[in-house]
Amino acid sequence: MSYTPRGLYLEQFEQNKTYYSGGRTITETDVVNFAGLSGDFNPLHMDEEFAKSNMFGKRIAHGALGIIIATGLSNQTGYFEGTTIAFLEMSAKYLAPLCIGDTVHLEITPIEITPGKKPGRGILKIMAKLVNQEGTVILESPWTLLMKAQS
Repeated sequence: MSYTPRGLYLEQFEQNKTYYSGGRTITETDVVNFAGLSGDFNPLHMDEEFAKSNMFGKRIAHGALGIIIATGLSNQTGYFEGTTIAFLEMSAKYLAPLCIGDTVHLEITPIEITPGKKPGRGILKIMAKLVNQEGTVILESPWTLLMKAQS
């Protein structure tokens, strides 16, 4: 049996329509595992007593963990499964801290859809926003993806 992509093709995305992921709660385990994987043991993330004196008054999760969780949430939507050819570019603007215990979801809005010069592909530019349970945008991240197209 061959694999059938369940993701959306380039033409199936609607410009300026917002697509939503499910939620995910940030845990202590997430922060500890990310510190071990990345080697980032900054006391802002790892030392409760140190973090009490920072501007947030508590430990916060790594900013890079937020962007990684955003890409994971995008994958869980199914919109990109089997139809993404390449993740070409991303940047991130951090607007609020990502805290242990936050439940976040991803909001994905296509902002530019460009058919490719070669058939069967094109460029999808989206604005990805990681949003917490209070509706606070944690990060904004423009992404550029090379997607499969039907034409």
